[in-house]
Amino acid sequence: MTKETLDKMKHMRLLGMARAFQSSLESEQTANMTTDQMISFLITSEWDDRQNRNIERQIRNARFRYQANVENIYYDGDRNLDKNLMERFAECAFVEKHEHILITGSTGIGKSYIASALGHQACSQGYKVLYANASKLFAKLKMAKADGSYIKEVARIERQDLLILDDFGLQPMDNQNRSSLMEIIEDRHGKGSVVITSQVPVHLWYEIIGEKTIADAILDRIVHDAHRVELCGESLRKKKNSMNNIN
Repeated sequence: MTKETLDKMKHMRLLGMARAFQSSLESEQTANMTTDQMISFLITSEWDDRQNRNIERQIRNARFRYQANVENIYYDGDRNLDKNLMERFAECAFVEKHEHILITGSTGIGKSYIASALGHQACSQGYKVLYANASKLFAKLKMAKADGSYIKEVARIERQDLLILDDFGLQPMDNQNRSSLMEIIEDRHGKGSVVITSQVPVHLWYEIIGEKTIADAILDRIVHDAHRVELCGESLRKKKNSMNNIN
């Protein structure tokens, strides 16, 4: 009878419930449970399992650069990184409010890790997230225009609650990239959040984007009300390598 019940649970894809039921039988955990308690135990186990699988799926779909989490963000006196501010970001109210975060600083300072950590946190709270290296994303969109899949790609980006654009501004933008960025930002205006990391200070983004009219339109939508994190200090990669050499 027990095997038949377990088989039915698995057939109905009630995998969390099946695992909990089997585990409880082996440990005799449910021996003294009332019927109501038993039902609650099984339903809660299934609920938790589905939530965890959904988070794992969201993280896989996001394609983060780093397996990062906010608890492991490095705070140092010379980094200009406010722990209280990061903890507020980790609550993901900025995603709910469709606000943006701009993270700037020199190479190796940890911009991508922080952005990835916030993305993981958003996934854990049920938000849809997409991480993308800016140069690779624009190259992909160029190819999409050539093969006719551009509308599908832009629609996929638009569906995300949070878009992370990493390493923005490594090279000046051409007309096609400007047009794509404008469309992405316009689609997200008031409907989705963006986290942008860049080695280039925000006041120089006009030069990176080029074409003043389009640059004004893009930056007006993402810069003026955005949260800014301007990292300072030496490269964490260099610091890590130095410590390894010492050890």
